[in-house]
Amino acid sequence: MADDIQFGLAQREAFETLSGIELLRAMIRKELPAPPISQAMGILLTEIEPGRVVFEGRPGPHLFNPLGGIHGGFALTLIDSATGCAVHTELDAGVGYTTVETKANFVRPVPSEGVVRCEGRVVSRGRQIATAEAYLRDERGKLLSHGTSTLIILGKR
Repeated sequence: MADDIQFGLAQREAFETLSGIELLRAMIRKELPAPPISQAMGILLTEIEPGRVVFEGRPGPHLFNPLGGIHGGFALTLIDSATGCAVHTELDAGVGYTTVETKANFVRPVPSEGVVRCEGRVVSRGRQIATAEAYLRDERGKLLSHGTSTLIILGKR
């Protein structure tokens, strides 16, 4: 991860005045901090467009499970983050969301080094419920895991 990245929470004003896509673009441009989970998990949002985002992650020993492999929670966190942020790109300023359910299929082990990419896309978005899918791949493009999320869209706060 780049040394110049700031981690923390954006000011409430940013959430209330920026649309979802504007807020996430400001994070990519480093005008707003990346969320603390990004630092803990070694993941960053790297690409964004309406209904689509990409996260990149750097697995390593800090994510090992008791057997010495990358914990499945790393892949699940990337899938949940990518699906949620894909939906966030379509929301107005001040409108929030939260995950109702995320399901993942682990196809092969996540490598313990290198960069992985997780692409999330909106599948369907209604007034209150959205669904999205995500695919986690290694540096060569091999599928590591895939999943879907159901999210509830919350009104303006």
